[in-house]
Amino acid sequence: MRFILRRLGFYLIAFWASITLNFLLPRFMPGDPVSRMFARSQDRMQPEQIEALRKLLGVDDRPIWEQYIDYMHNVFTGQMGVSISRFPTPVTEVISSQIGWTLLLGGTALVVAAVVGNLLGILAAWRRGGAIDSALPPVLVFIGSFPYFWLAMGALYLFGVVLGWFPIRHAFTDGLEPAFTWEFIGDVGAHLVLPALTIVLVSIGGWMLGMRNTMIATNSEDYITMAEAKGLRPGRIMLRYAARNAMLPSVTSFGMGLGFVVGGALLTEVVFAYPGVGYQLLNAVQGLDYPLMQGLFLTITAAVLLANFLVDILYVRLDPRVRSN
Repeated sequence: MRFILRRLGFYLIAFWASITLNFLLPRFMPGDPVSRMFARSQDRMQPEQIEALRKLLGVDDRPIWEQYIDYMHNVFTGQMGVSISRFPTPVTEVISSQIGWTLLLGGTALVVAAVVGNLLGILAAWRRGGAIDSALPPVLVFIGSFPYFWLAMGALYLFGVVLGWFPIRHAFTDGLEPAFTWEFIGDVGAHLVLPALTIVLVSIGGWMLGMRNTMIATNSEDYITMAEAKGLRPGRIMLRYAARNAMLPSVTSFGMGLGFVVGGALLTEVVFAYPGVGYQLLNAVQGLDYPLMQGLFLTITAAVLLANFLVDILYVRLDPRVRSN
């Protein structure tokens, strides 16, 4: 409990720091959001409109400490302001309508890459020098060296445009009514294949190599030798003794990956016009939508911190050595 409370205090401080930076950065930039929008509108805004917009965005002439208190109150009450690019829709409503698609894409890709990559790493380390250990690592590392967007564009052109096997844009077919029907679920799955596949191909090599290296070190431990001396089946030794103890670094990586699911698929979402948080963030930057940008940055930060805190709690359960610290 002492360890968990100490970590919770650390993450609360980190969350407060992220909120404070999120508040200060737009205000410390040259000019302010309203001035930038005024310049972009080519002087078509009236003075009263400018003043109303300053109050709406919280960058009026009040002292900065008053603005900070109001901002903190709004954050903890879920009032992140109104989106400018999708006026008058609240920022929370915009994010809530997009984050589900990002979680579906990033979560599916993360689970598939972690499960398949770790299994391949276990097999490669257990049969060191075999076909899997010799052939797959260099191939997966070579594929993983390509950027997400490059593979995404290649897959989009080959499997979407040339072969026509998969849809090339959006999360479901235009005109199809969202509903929990097999037709809609199948359509969403077909649109999910290409963007998820590109993320899996780029990241699976890292999962495999990480597990392989940890498994090789674990295989040299005394308890593995003892298990072999007892005559236990190789499969049981591999899964129950070696892989179970080699999983701890992968749990940390999975937790960090889970946090970055919210904002990590930005380029892939842009290439496939997938309506997630990353695609919305690009639109917010292009539209100078400062309230939406702040809301998205804060959401991504909170997701990363929450995922890491959950991993710390899980570590207490998996590794008894942590409990003694």
